[in-house]
Amino acid sequence: MENPKVLIYDGSFSGFLTTIYKIFEEGLHVANIQNKREVQKGLFSETVTVLTQTHKARRVWEGIQKKSHAAMKAIYFAYLSETKGIELMLYQYIRSMYAGSQQVSEDGIEEINLKIQQYSRMVAREKHRIEAVANFQISKDQVYFSTVAPYFNVLPLISKYYRSKYKGQEFIIYDSKRKYAIHYNLTTVEIISLELSSQAFVQDVSNNNIKALIYNNSYPQLTNEPRIPYCNERRAV
Repeated sequence: MENPKVLIYDGSFSGFLTTIYKIFEEGLHVANIQNKREVQKGLFSETVTVLTQTHKARRVWEGIQKKSHAAMKAIYFAYLSETKGIELMLYQYIRSMYAGSQQVSEDGIEEINLKIQQYSRMVAREKHRIEAVANFQISKDQVYFSTVAPYFNVLPLISKYYRSKYKGQEFIIYDSKRKYAIHYNLTTVEIISLELSSQAFVQDVSNNNIKALIYNNSYPQLTNEPRIPYCNERRAV
């Protein structure tokens, strides 16, 4: 038997789905799946770095959709819980959807299923909490701005709610724990990696042209990495 592999991906949901595709396609024996920012080497495991490929991620997601719409939500929400070891647990859950009953029983899939449903519900509750408590200020350039610090990574889930609540209004929501923001520009939603280093800025949004500050790399209070086009990850697009 081949040595078990530790698969390392870029930390995105599409990257995770690409990893699932690679495992199935190559029949890999998996020891673990790890975000590249949290890599821990195993004593007897080889590491394999997986490059994100959207078309492969989409194929996995569409396959899951054909099996179960409920599973789609459970998988995505549980993934956003950022629970340690969630990637391997989700891989086992997804594999069980295609495996026979004997395989499912051996893997203790019932316990895994219960945990995934639990994590999914926790993320759903946090999504609703953030939607209820987020406070917005209006910047000088007429952008609604809010800073939040959710327990789980729920920013990808809340833009639809605010696009409906503030129809025709541009907004930016910043996650101070994970150092990124979502920006709705009235056409699309982008994910912006940045770090707000000044509490004074956050507290005095009304006197700032926030878009210019965020997108200007030379502004000393912000470190702005290249912008990443936001995609609806539940569709793996």
